[in-house]
Amino acid sequence: MAETEEPAIPFKNLSSREYQGHKKKGKAKDIELKGHTDSVDQLCWDPKHADLIATASGDKTVRLWDARSGKCAQLAELSGENINITYKPDGTHIAVGNRDDELTILDVRKFKPIHKRKFNYEVNEIAWSTTSEIFFLTTGNGTVEVLAYPSLKPVDTLMAHTAGCYCIAIDPLGRYFAVGSADSLVSLWDISEMLCVKTFPKLESPVRTISFNHTGEYLASASEDLFIDISNVQTGRTVHQIPCRAAMNSVEWNPKSNLLAYAGDDKNKYQTDEGVFRIFGFKSAT
Repeated sequence: MAETEEPAIPFKNLSSREYQGHKKKGKAKDIELKGHTDSVDQLCWDPKHADLIATASGDKTVRLWDARSGKCAQLAELSGENINITYKPDGTHIAVGNRDDELTILDVRKFKPIHKRKFNYEVNEIAWSTTSEIFFLTTGNGTVEVLAYPSLKPVDTLMAHTAGCYCIAIDPLGRYFAVGSADSLVSLWDISEMLCVKTFPKLESPVRTISFNHTGEYLASASEDLFIDISNVQTGRTVHQIPCRAAMNSVEWNPKSNLLAYAGDDKNKYQTDEGVFRIFGFKSAT
C-alpha cells in the first residue's frame, strides 16, 4: 500500500455519513433512506443537480435519491440485476447495465426506459464522453469498446489491459478517461489520441470502481482492499486513503464539490447485504 502524503485539500478533517435502508445507526447526523433490498452495486451523481444521486442494485431497481432529505425521489423497475449506472453529461439520460450484458437507457424526466440493447460479450462499466458523442463499454476481454452515440455503432476497440476491464471514469475536463482492471491496475488514457499515458499501481486486488473529482485533479479507486485510494492525476501520488469495512462496489465524486459517495458489500448482523452507502467529505464534528 502506498504511503499517504500530505493532502492537497483538507481530507484529514473530513468524515463520512452513512445512508441506511431500514434502521438508523444512532448518530444524530445520519440521514435515513428507505433503501434497496439487495446490495447497491453502483451509484452516480446527477451532473446538473448536485443534490441528486442515482443507485443501481441487485434488487432490479434503479432509484433516484435526494441527498439533502434522504428520500427516494424516483424508482424504476428493470428486468435484471443491475450492476452499472452512469449519467449522460447533460443529465437527460441514465444508462444502466445488468448481469445479463443488457444496456438500458432511461429518460430521466419520465424515469422510464427508452432504449435497450443486449451484447454478446461481457459488458462491465459504461460511460459517455463529456461531449456525449462517444459511449464507452469496458469488457471482460480486457478491451474498451468505443461506440458512437446515440447510434451505438462500433468505432474502435482498445486493447487496454491483460485481464478484464471492470470500470471506467471520464475526466470532467474532457482530457482523459481512466480504466480499472482485474490486473489491479488503473490506466489513464488521452481521450483525443486514445493512447495510455500512465498507470496507477495503488491496489492489490482487482479494481472494482474509479472516479475523477469535479476538477479532474483527483482520481479515487477501490477494490476488495479495505481502503479507497485518492491519487493526484498529474503526479500519480496518493493524497489520502479512506478506510472501509468491506470490499467496495462503487465510488463517485459529486459533480460540484469534493464529496465522495461510496457503496460496498457491507453486511448486517444476519450477514445479508445492508443496501447501504456513505458520503465522505463532510466536515467532522470533532
